[in-house]
Amino acid sequence: MPRITIKEIARRAGVSKGAVSYALNNQPGVSEATRARVLKVAEELEWVPNRAARQLSAARSETFGLVLARSAKTLSEEPFYMGFVGGVESVLSEKSYALALQVVPDLEEEMATYRKWAAERRVDGVVVVDLRVADPRIPLLRKLELPAVLVGDPALADGLACVWTDGTTAMYAAVEHVASLGHQAIARVAGPPEHGHVWIRDQAFAAVCRRLGLDARVLHTDFSGEEGAAATRELMATEGRPTAIIYDNDLMAVAGLSVVNGLGLRSPDDVTLVAWDDSTLCRLVHPTLTAISHNIVAYGAEVAHRLFGLLEGAMPESHLYSTPALVVRGSSGPPPA
Repeated sequence: MPRITIKEIARRAGVSKGAVSYALNNQPGVSEATRARVLKVAEELEWVPNRAARQLSAARSETFGLVLARSAKTLSEEPFYMGFVGGVESVLSEKSYALALQVVPDLEEEMATYRKWAAERRVDGVVVVDLRVADPRIPLLRKLELPAVLVGDPALADGLACVWTDGTTAMYAAVEHVASLGHQAIARVAGPPEHGHVWIRDQAFAAVCRRLGLDARVLHTDFSGEEGAAATRELMATEGRPTAIIYDNDLMAVAGLSVVNGLGLRSPDDVTLVAWDDSTLCRLVHPTLTAISHNIVAYGAEVAHRLFGLLEGAMPESHLYSTPALVVRGSSGPPPA
């Protein structure tokens, strides 16, 4: 009789050859129901693994992938990703794994990179950042059967493994802080609205401002210092300008502080400023910046640990890493009289 192949098992089980490989090698990437169906068909066909092929299929690249769809300039200035990647690398180095880091201009190129990596078996799994609402990368990763940990809220992850921080509670804390100081006109300099975590913050900001009866405004940017500065300049030039501004990252907050100083104004006397992420930048400027703070390096490390867990057979789960906390510093004060 001819040797029973994975292709034949896949045909009879009604699944892809990749799914059969994951099931037979007891790897993550398929549901328990699919795994059971594949093993039943293999048993019925009296399938015996080819030793050489099994050794080849079990081989790992010992590499994880991370694709960043942002401009190289923004990434070079953005403290968040420097800390986050450092955290990922700290775990990978312990296990002698490498990180394939690819910077691309847009989401389409990011998805093309996943297709290439999967076809060439370049990576054992990927870390996915900047989730979108109805993110097109999620069905693609399922189709490619590429193990992935998403960095973002489970409301955006559609059942895939994710590690997230509670941006809603953190935004409530930021707005409630400035309101407690007496501010009534506040603004937010936000990231791109298509990013899921920005969308979640948008909703939280609107809800808490309605609840507190605040006069609120949001300007969306690309997270860069240039656009953060431009947004601040626009806000400070308006009649009835805000007396408090919350920024979606540290880079824009520092750029905003520079604009305030350049206009001959002072923080917190003329405007309270609140940053997000709390990198070293927030403590190097004067005044020091009030910030929504969390441990970015440890966040990256946790994501890497969860991806290794998937490779070892853990079920995809959502994991709340932290609720960022408000740290009050010199840029907070009451509104001008």
